[in-house]
Amino acid sequence: MRMKAVLALADGRIFEGRSFGAGGEATGEVVFNTSMCGYQEVLTDPSYKGQMVTMTYPQIGNTGINPEDIESRGLFLSGFIVKEYMDCYSNWRATMSLDAYLKENSVVGIQGLDTRALTRHLRDKGAQNGIISTVDFDRESLVKKARAVPSMAGLDLASGVSCDKPYHWTEGLWNLETGYAAVDPATLNYKVVAFDFGIKYNILRCLVDAGCDVTVVPAAFPAEEVLAMNPDGIFLSNGPGDPEPLTGVIENLRKLIGKKPIFGICLGHQLLGLALGGKTMKLPFGNHGSNLPVMDMTTRKVEITAQNHGFAVDLDSLGTVACLGHENLNDQTVEGIRHCDLPIFSVQHHPEASPGPHDSQYLFGRFVEMMEKYR
Repeated sequence: MRMKAVLALADGRIFEGRSFGAGGEATGEVVFNTSMCGYQEVLTDPSYKGQMVTMTYPQIGNTGINPEDIESRGLFLSGFIVKEYMDCYSNWRATMSLDAYLKENSVVGIQGLDTRALTRHLRDKGAQNGIISTVDFDRESLVKKARAVPSMAGLDLASGVSCDKPYHWTEGLWNLETGYAAVDPATLNYKVVAFDFGIKYNILRCLVDAGCDVTVVPAAFPAEEVLAMNPDGIFLSNGPGDPEPLTGVIENLRKLIGKKPIFGICLGHQLLGLALGGKTMKLPFGNHGSNLPVMDMTTRKVEITAQNHGFAVDLDSLGTVACLGHENLNDQTVEGIRHCDLPIFSVQHHPEASPGPHDSQYLFGRFVEMMEKYR
């Protein structure tokens, strides 16, 4: 029998369920993810730091955990919320259960609650702070704790998930027969410096697969040292939290504009928008999932994308510096920008799609074409 667990939201809404994973208490911003698969990649996405993720797909855990689908060096989310946890897993690559994995990484989970009701509540009222507890079941006490959690707006979370020092990456995409490819750097034609604001491993693999020899650097790595490396291009990664508090990073990125081709994803896209003089805004409940439609304004083609963000770039604030590169067809938010004169572009969604569809992987090729043109 699993112990009782309670999820309390800051607005006073209470959901009761049962515990799985680690026991205790966890706090954070409660969001929902509409992906039907890929919970392991969701768990290991650093962009979820400071958040508790609700999976809208009802059965979670039935494929277990395997060592190949990990997207970062650890788990950064605060809590995991599911309708029905499946302890009996079945997958030829699985080596342990989701329950054991959460325990191993001290992540609190709750199951057995009505995740559809929770999702509708967050959609209608907006993402908000909450607490999961297996030790305190007093409603007033829990709501008070939830209300004491700092707002996601104004938090610098990227600094806490970035790497400590530069490293070289040469691993390519996964193959059914051979696993992940070990790529000879001598065969890679484009030198890329990738800023790590919470980077996912599959982004690095996609860059390598596109022919890039990648050096990953910390979030605050000086622009002067990047330029001294004389890369063909600069990549700005995904990451968690509000981009606006990263003032030092934004000023650093401004020193790179006009010097090299730049490609940004997710938080990197937002930071690029700020470095170009624009503004960002917090969305009511964000976009988290792997089934979201986007239009490429260059080709007018629609692609289904993977997304994970709670903030967006305000296009009007960029004036004539940049134009709309991609548009979210669900809420019409800015899904990508293109600089009007310089070899710079970015997207809000995740073209590496781990998990998710591969419709947007062409963007890595677009980055390579840009580097080839301006090298």
